[in-house]
Amino acid sequence: MAKPVYSRILLKLSGEALAGEQGSGINTTVIHNIAKGVKAAHALGTQIGIVIGGGNIFRGLAASANGMDRASSDYMGMLATCINSLALQDALEKMDLPTRVQSAIAMAEIAEPYIRRRAMRHLEKGRVVIFAAGTGNPYFTTDTAAALRAMEINAEVILKATKVDGIYDKDPAKHKDAVMFQDLSYIDVLNRGLQVMDSTAISLCMDNKLPIITFNLKDPDNIVKVVSGQKVGTIVK
Repeated sequence: MAKPVYSRILLKLSGEALAGEQGSGINTTVIHNIAKGVKAAHALGTQIGIVIGGGNIFRGLAASANGMDRASSDYMGMLATCINSLALQDALEKMDLPTRVQSAIAMAEIAEPYIRRRAMRHLEKGRVVIFAAGTGNPYFTTDTAAALRAMEINAEVILKATKVDGIYDKDPAKHKDAVMFQDLSYIDVLNRGLQVMDSTAISLCMDNKLPIITFNLKDPDNIVKVVSGQKVGTIVK
């Protein structure tokens, strides 16, 4: 069995990733495949924290652009991440992988409150920890929540799962001549305006020297490949 090069990671999943080809809602086949990939990486001995977006259910920014109060729409988006977190927890536990959901917004009946020391203890005991409800504050994305939680739990890397193979100079779905980068600096990402994570998240990672690896989630084996040190996707460092 391959040895992991990272002992603790933060996996960032977009809400859209859970929807699969249907575009919205939760695709049970997709979430099952994601759970398989997480379990395989966990079997290598890597401790795993996860942050999930909520865009497959509700997009706060889109609602805000259409006239809804920004803070209210962001709170609704945070609740959407909780739905996704519970769905992934169910998929993981059906594979006998002990999982805890910690929410930045108190909802004691369905999730633990986010407590940093408790989260780290769960990780040390081999449990997967899913961080729900973003940072608990409006105006911050789940990208920023992923960067923040990664640093709080002392993760060695953020794995950003996407629908494409890595970071391109332009949208590969629209441009056949799009070129994929193998590695980039944080400044390059910010200066080029590349849509990896939002600028707040990139700046947080840059200030704390936390690398980001982006890769294609359509192949669930990619999680194991990245954890075991294989060259997959694009690295920002």
